[in-house]
Amino acid sequence: MPFIADTPEAIDAYFLLARRGALKLEIIGMRHSSGQSVSKFLKDKYGYTGNKKKVLEQYEADLREWGVLR
Repeated sequence: MPFIADTPEAIDAYFLLARRGALKLEIIGMRHSSGQSVSKFLKDKYGYTGNKKKVLEQYEADLREWGVLR
């Protein structure tokens, strides 16, 4: 049975995980045409520092703390 994000909490978790996936793709070199990089967005929103890999580490630590990532 597929997972359906049908609550505000599940929808928020989906977007948090989508940003994680986008950052992973950005790390391996994929770019998107929507403007600002995910790394820059996360740095501005959460105050992370360092390169993209360091930002991913910090973001994943926060996702675990928030209970979104195991």
